Amino acid sequence: MPRFEPHPERRPALVAGASSGIGAATATALAMAGHPVAVGARRADKCEELAATIQAGGGEAFAHPLDVGDSGSVKAFVAAAQDALGPIEVVVSGAGDLAADRIHELDPDGFLAQVQVHLVGAHRLVSQLVPGMVARRRGDVVFISSDVVRAPRPRMGAYVAAKNGVEGMARAMQMELEGTGVRASIVRPGPTATGMGMGWDAETTGVVLEEWVKWGLARHPYFLRPSDVAAAVAAVVGTPRGAHLSLVEVQPEAPVEVQPEAPVEKS
Repeated sequence: MPRFEPHPERRPALVAGASSGIGAATATALAMAGHPVAVGARRADKCEELAATIQAGGGEAFAHPLDVGDSGSVKAFVAAAQDALGPIEVVVSGAGDLAADRIHELDPDGFLAQVQVHLVGAHRLVSQLVPGMVARRRGDVVFISSDVVRAPRPRMGAYVAAKNGVEGMARAMQMELEGTGVRASIVRPGPTATGMGMGWDAETTGVVLEEWVKWGLARHPYFLRPSDVAAAVAAVVGTPRGAHLSLVEVQPEAPVEVQPEAPVEKS
């Protein structure tokens, strides 16, 4: 007799922050792997477009507005998603944006806004979905973190604090959920080319990158693609029961150095 029952054939997945970037790529990857997916974000029109694309490709998808900064919105989204797709077996928490402010220059409301979305928003999803998973004795919760937890970056102080909170919460959950059949996992991307930070003006972007170089945080110019991070999430979720990928860090590979051709010896 196996130690664990295999994953059920139907595993509906909920992806928060799915209007673009890592969230959209993750929803697409999970749909390609056979998961019915519920996609939500504040930009509901983008989620509708994503759901239509998934459906056109033969997948099953449901879109609904979602603001993880609002408890009522989270409850409404979860209820609508489960009505449409059935009990959620997989939740991916990755909603949020990024400001480029020094901590001492950021007003408390701005600091709180990032913590509310990245950390408290993740907990809002957990509180709505994980009790059902525990009752069913299976499920996957994936938190999209950031390598700023391991190596903080300047001008990202609120984001750094929030992501440290996310990983602390996730690690505590891993202990609390042990023996329930529910897996809580962290996917920790390095620099990724997404919509986050794309609203910065050229001067701000230049200053941020200069400070990254100053502190040794930009070894090469390559960034991850959202699909690279999505592949890691799909691997975590697709791991057979009985194994747990608790932390996966994804970093961009450096460009391959071209070796100079050896001189041809003349005889």
